Amino acid sequence: MGRPIIGITAPTRLTKWGPWDMDATVMPATYSIAIVQSGGIPVILPPDDRMPDVIHALDGLVISGGPDIDPSMYGAELDPNTLDTYPLQDQRERMLIEAAIETDLPILGICRGMQMMCVVEGGHMHQHLPNTSGYESHGSWNGGVSDHHVELVPGTLVHSELGPKISVNSTHHQGVENAGSLVVTGRASHDGLIEAVEKPSHRFFHGVQWHPERINQFQMYSALVRAARGS
Repeated sequence: MGRPIIGITAPTRLTKWGPWDMDATVMPATYSIAIVQSGGIPVILPPDDRMPDVIHALDGLVISGGPDIDPSMYGAELDPNTLDTYPLQDQRERMLIEAAIETDLPILGICRGMQMMCVVEGGHMHQHLPNTSGYESHGSWNGGVSDHHVELVPGTLVHSELGPKISVNSTHHQGVENAGSLVVTGRASHDGLIEAVEKPSHRFFHGVQWHPERINQFQMYSALVRAARGS
């Protein structure tokens, strides 16, 4: 097999597009760079397509970062600090994750993407870490970036790719309270927040809470591309 096709979910937002302010489906170039550098072909998947059949045109899937998940997705009331939600994107990503599970398509979740994987598998969220006991100082959010260490579980793929302990970037105010049926494979060193998960019964089903593509940390993208290639 040559270069596998990797779909990347992308949001549609009001965006500056040349001289116009208009809805556009856009995402940071770091995602496509990570996939190209890892040997794959990136393809953007907009939230407007509600059909799961695109899965059959892909060799792998990235559920990207983005806004807060609507708490109705996991049976919770809206917290006042959960302000930026896009239910259409939630529904689209749930459908894609479920289709990927059904077809055993390799899938990698990044930040919000990892959170969506947990929610689809029955997990729940902390809606605002600064107000959550034990996590008040987890890291930066709302455009800020901080860093901390994550300890990874020996014997897992993420451990074999990244080692026992790694420095990561932190840009989120929500976090996974429990991962549902997924296995937790990494936690923040300073407060124990869930930072990496996997579904061992799936060919490749991994999520990380940080943005490795923003810090040139492409190992998990490379692992996804290898799985998509069947190697």
